Amino acid sequence: MQKYPLNYLSLLSEKHPSIEAASTAIINLTAQLQLPKGTEHFLSDIHGEHEAFQHVIRNGAGSIWRKIDEMFANSMSKRERRNLTTLIYYPEDKTPLMLQSVSDKDEWCRLTLVRLVKFCRTLSAKYRRESVRALLPRHLAETVEELLYDQEGVEHKSAYYQSQIDTIVSTGSSQTFITCLATLIQQLAVERLHIIGDIYDRGPGAHIILDELMDHHQVDIQWGNHDILWMGAAAGCEPCIANVVRISLRYGNMETLENGYGISLLPLASFALETYKEDPCEPFTPKVAANSLFSTQEIRLMAQMQKAMAVIQFKLESQVIRRRPQYQMEDRLLLRKIDYARGVITLDGVEYPLIDTFFPTIDPANPEALSAEEQAIVDKLILSFTSSQKLQQHIRFLFSIGSLYRIHDGNLLYHGCIAMNDDGSFRAFNVDGKSFAGKAFLDRVDRLARQGYFDTDHPEQKRYGMDAMWFLWCAPMSPLFGKDRMTTFERYFIADKATHLEKRNAYYTLRDTEESARKILQEFRLDPNHGIIINGHVPVKVTKGERPIKANGRLMVIDGGFSRAYQKQTGIAGYTLISNSRGMLLAAHQPFESKQAAVSEEFDIDSETEIVHTHPFRLRVRDTDRGIEIQEKIDALKALLHAYREGLIKEHALA
Repeated sequence: MQKYPLNYLSLLSEKHPSIEAASTAIINLTAQLQLPKGTEHFLSDIHGEHEAFQHVIRNGAGSIWRKIDEMFANSMSKRERRNLTTLIYYPEDKTPLMLQSVSDKDEWCRLTLVRLVKFCRTLSAKYRRESVRALLPRHLAETVEELLYDQEGVEHKSAYYQSQIDTIVSTGSSQTFITCLATLIQQLAVERLHIIGDIYDRGPGAHIILDELMDHHQVDIQWGNHDILWMGAAAGCEPCIANVVRISLRYGNMETLENGYGISLLPLASFALETYKEDPCEPFTPKVAANSLFSTQEIRLMAQMQKAMAVIQFKLESQVIRRRPQYQMEDRLLLRKIDYARGVITLDGVEYPLIDTFFPTIDPANPEALSAEEQAIVDKLILSFTSSQKLQQHIRFLFSIGSLYRIHDGNLLYHGCIAMNDDGSFRAFNVDGKSFAGKAFLDRVDRLARQGYFDTDHPEQKRYGMDAMWFLWCAPMSPLFGKDRMTTFERYFIADKATHLEKRNAYYTLRDTEESARKILQEFRLDPNHGIIINGHVPVKVTKGERPIKANGRLMVIDGGFSRAYQKQTGIAGYTLISNSRGMLLAAHQPFESKQAAVSEEFDIDSETEIVHTHPFRLRVRDTDRGIEIQEKIDALKALLHAYREGLIKEHALA
């Protein structure tokens, strides 16, 4: 009773107004603890590849096909099993195609519904009825439940079950129920989804991925460096906006920016055409495929716009560096290191000729100052980003269910790194006389990012938080970036590739050792004998023999190259880490062709799965974080039950 004061139990009694109500809740919650732990999927570095991402979610990282293959191997041909599997992935698209190809449409619908119901029953066995019901559309829930839980094998129930199927077909409702059952199968196959950062940039559909995640029944996100960049842009952070626009132009990928979020680039285009009309802008030629649909004129315009934005970006970033000396980034004040008359730049005492020396908007005496025209563009972009309803909706979602790191079931999830020194100690960051390292540093910058977005009443605090989001994007101490510098300027303006190198933080070498992984787990107050670090950010180069499993199994890197841009490095097309009641499996995916090929040609993603960890016993809900939460509810209800029986709290009058 001491743990639960009477005022708390009195509030709890409003939800459970009687001894019977409290007892029933205890019974139901206790039963939940005995269910097997649900299947969870971990994915990282999706980078806008929406079709591949959607397919992996729909096919349960290959698990749905494997289960279909096992269950129906003796009753269906391989072609029929493929048809059924594709139907589950894309019911709205596949059902009409199948109906066109069969002679008896009603019989096909009956048979398909029976098979889907049978498959659903297998998957739903791990769930309570209430949980399954919550996933169903309200107007279909009662009928679907009857189908799932009917005992049609019992003589007097068989006719009832068959009548339900026949009536669905005769009323023309088959496609509705097929879609409902297929969607339910997808949801039951994966109870929870964890995204370990970098939804944005590279691919064309980050906004589509965010829509999908917002519709998902249970998901959490650990921010990546590309995510925080867009989050900063949505907050109105000028250098973040400049980076977002420049990167979109760099890769010829304006789909998310323009069509997804309605960000207008027309003012920038007009400015670039006028300012750089005689400039070939060759270093800024966008990285687009040779067979892209862009015309020569469009590619030239994107190069001009990209240069205009890059110059604005370098100016804005220099302003932040000068404003925040604690970032210790004075070496990146590159516009001050240029000899504009001679066209050279001096870095670390070495002089390098510049590839491009045309800087019509830079005043050598005050190189960080924006011209009046550049400032007007920045102002318009700020208004466009902060006024985009869809972008703001997505960013608020990232803040509400996301964070820099997450502790889940004794494991540690984060995108980038925990900054370390060469000796394995955590690298400290000093602000206002206070030192932050390890977990404390991540907690601080996580809070500052939220301050930069949400604090609209205190301009200076908001500016401080927005600068912190840019810091997280590219600073050497950033836990999301983890390199000594971001050499964007050098890649554009200096031919010597030695200047393009970005040295990684010591973490990326030390993380291979079990000692470092255990130290990080202990820093986050986790058991180093059982906890696992799940990490993304740096693609695993499978082609060079690199393994995703490191530190004697204490750390896993699951960036396998969802983005097409990285697939030559990795040799695969992404990983999905699968955690279920029996252990952990890692699925390595092959490239995805397209949704159209998946529907029309039944092209699936080939995934090779390996067991990476086996639990000593089958985990149940009671062994998870969710189980701890349920047990806390049970304990509180038992205290309420005791209070009722002792007369400390009265039962509410029954209606």
